[in-house]
Amino acid sequence: MRRAICVCLIGLSCATPALAAQRVYEGKEAAALRCSNTLALTAVALSAAELISDAEKEVLLGVTVLILERHVSGTWAQKKAAMEVMRDRRSVPDTLEDYQRNAERCLEQFPIN
Repeated sequence: MRRAICVCLIGLSCATPALAAQRVYEGKEAAALRCSNTLALTAVALSAAELISDAEKEVLLGVTVLILERHVSGTWAQKKAAMEVMRDRRSVPDTLEDYQRNAERCLEQFPIN
């Protein structure tokens, strides 16, 4: 019995990445993922260009985490996989344009306080 439980747990732990990649987000959760992606990529891009400090970058990344925690269901592995899909679908210029157009709306739509 103990061996069967161990085999089952090993099987589940190996299956987790595959299950995470299969999660589909729609509606408000998809919008929250897009906002999170936009904030995260913008923070990294601005920091790399030395237009914001590391502290400011960390604040934006923290906001991203809070949006994901409070407005997107699923495990962290599922959320991470979804963010990777979102990142790969959007170009950097498109994402930076999203930030300019939608950052304020994102924070209104997905409050972190």
